[in-house]
Amino acid sequence: MEELARESISLLASASSKQPPDVGPRLGSMGAVFIMLKSALGAGLLNFPWAFDRAGGVHSAVTVELISLVFLISGLIILGYSSSISGQLTYQAVVKELCGNAIGQLCEICFVLSLFMISVAFLIIVNDQLEKLCDTLYELVTTTSKSEMPYHFYTDHQFALVLLCVFLITPLSISKAISIQKYTSVLGTLAATYLTVAIIIKYYTMPNIPDHQTPLYSSGTSSWASMFSVIPTICFGFQCHEASIAIYSSMENQRLSHWALISVVTMVICLLIYSLTGAYGYLTFGKAVDPDILMSYSTHDKLMLVARLLFGVSIITIYPIIVLLGRSVIQDPLLSWWRRRGGGLLAKFESRSRYVLTVLWITTTLLIAVFVPDISKVISVIGGISAFFIFIFPGLCLIFAMRSEPVSCKTSIALTIWGIVTLICGAFIFGQSITIAVMELLGKI
Repeated sequence: MEELARESISLLASASSKQPPDVGPRLGSMGAVFIMLKSALGAGLLNFPWAFDRAGGVHSAVTVELISLVFLISGLIILGYSSSISGQLTYQAVVKELCGNAIGQLCEICFVLSLFMISVAFLIIVNDQLEKLCDTLYELVTTTSKSEMPYHFYTDHQFALVLLCVFLITPLSISKAISIQKYTSVLGTLAATYLTVAIIIKYYTMPNIPDHQTPLYSSGTSSWASMFSVIPTICFGFQCHEASIAIYSSMENQRLSHWALISVVTMVICLLIYSLTGAYGYLTFGKAVDPDILMSYSTHDKLMLVARLLFGVSIITIYPIIVLLGRSVIQDPLLSWWRRRGGGLLAKFESRSRYVLTVLWITTTLLIAVFVPDISKVISVIGGISAFFIFIFPGLCLIFAMRSEPVSCKTSIALTIWGIVTLICGAFIFGQSITIAVMELLGKI
């Protein structure tokens, strides 16, 4: 497990570099599936029960998931194929090699935006769990309800989040290499699995409630608009495409058929975990389910208290890696500019720019997390940006590849058409998710 963790963190770190990843031993099939799962199973899991309600119920949501799964798997296979024909080892490098410098730069911008919004979502999740944990601790210490006591800033969960960012997250994020990740990188998958099992257990063990308190459910029918509105949540949840090329290029067996099998197995496991979590969470609370499923459970529920702690610690340990990846995409051009202008003391400039970018990144994401506490709105934006990595860029890579690859005319036409379909779907999802997010934001003003 520790060796897998080291491989995982090396692959993630290499996603922001144009150099081949230094992973030591090549990845086997199980290692590739493990790392893909760890990349996909994360914060989006908490939002799925709410998405099931918004889609119109379990049947509608699973239908959207299955349709999306075709494009999710297709995107992974296209990216593996694109890496094999371009000889590049990172997502950005593949896009730039096949599609040109302009689209490659757009990919880098989307990469930073996606990581930035994921950082916001992570802090919102930590903020939500801190709220429940602070309430529980406050009641244990004072033996009274927090609502009955006068307000003190030092008992507020947002103050705890600020302290957490200053004294824990920032020190972990400033360094170049975050070595603690090799011990905690498996925590995300364990937390996701534990949460799914806990939600199922709670559904079957919660005490019977009177009929008049039975949760209200969606009618089972919904408009196409409401069904499409959950696609950004699905994109955010299943997203492992940014790391897929680094994983593919580090595998022992790089045959495309083998990579297709790895992609299918990973996505099917994700489908099972996300569907079980979404279905049982939705069936437990119905239309009253919170965008963050953990917020729907009592603060005194011991089973869910462990889930909060696991998810909180997992997010805290993953957040610095997100900062590292996003910061390096911004910092690399700065270092190149410094070299071109003949600036001396490159190491000193690198250190200062790293400190400044890290503090700015954490401060900005913290402010957004505090003032936009609804994770569903943030995930809607992330899902829209994710459409670039799952649909748009793979579609473009396939279209450009067919212009130069020695394949038959029929194959070229068929794959080009599929690339165009993927591209159009991605553009639609991006436009719809951003429009919905803006309209919901304006509706609150």
